[in-house]
Amino acid sequence: MAHRSWCAENPGNEPNERLEFLGDAVLGLVVTAHVFRLYPALPEGQLAQVRASVVNSAALAETAEGLGIGDHLLLGKGEDASMGREKPTILADAMEAVIGAVYLDGGWEAAEDLVLTVLGERIQEAAAGPGASDYKTRLQERSSRRFDQLPRYEVEGTGPDHAKHFTARVILDGRVLGTGQGRSKKQAEQAAAREAWHTLAAEVAAEEPAEVAAEEPAEERAAAEEPAAAEEPAAGADGATAEGEVTAGGEDLTSGSAGEGGPPGEQPGHGRA
Repeated sequence: MAHRSWCAENPGNEPNERLEFLGDAVLGLVVTAHVFRLYPALPEGQLAQVRASVVNSAALAETAEGLGIGDHLLLGKGEDASMGREKPTILADAMEAVIGAVYLDGGWEAAEDLVLTVLGERIQEAAAGPGASDYKTRLQERSSRRFDQLPRYEVEGTGPDHAKHFTARVILDGRVLGTGQGRSKKQAEQAAAREAWHTLAAEVAAEEPAEVAAEEPAEERAAAEEPAAAEEPAAGADGATAEGEVTAGGEDLTSGSAGEGGPPGEQPGHGRA
């Protein structure tokens, strides 16, 4: 991928800026359509917050860093010397260019697959609410309750300074509960904490299922329950059903999502859970 600084030193080559423009539009539509279908209970304001948590330079730069996109950029000598491969603005633009290129090469479905593969987890965490993506904090809270101690992290870095890769281990109660990797110490520690949190959650589930359920993001709980719409009695305006039962908050707990499709005007494509 060619940055404009490289094109200035190599006339006749087109920079990535047009692809960035296209990729930005494709990214926004993929995320908007995805959250609209996946979270039918969220109001407009919360949907906008979920989208904004993903469609921004910081999130795109971190994603590009994790994919190692910076190593494949064509940069001018000055930009390269000033650590341009690690600059968030350059990485975010490059991520948009990749999305745009994938859309041109493979169409809507290929671009949608890419976006939801690299950003799907972020979307899920954003929809779960504030703090849901900070697994270090969540692990610390759980470990202090269960073991009365805090997790300890060991981080090792490999590779040259401009392309460091980090591996982290989180140790708790004398055991390695999780490992993670990333292009920064923070990424590696969060990945390790996430694995450790889920490992610990699985162990606690049999003993304290109510505690685990309370800490799960809302959409994970809803997916696990999967109530059948046909079996639910109709709910009245006050939340009471014809059988005298009460639904959560007066809302119908059954939900379905429309099939995955292309942009407006196109036929639906493949489905996605």
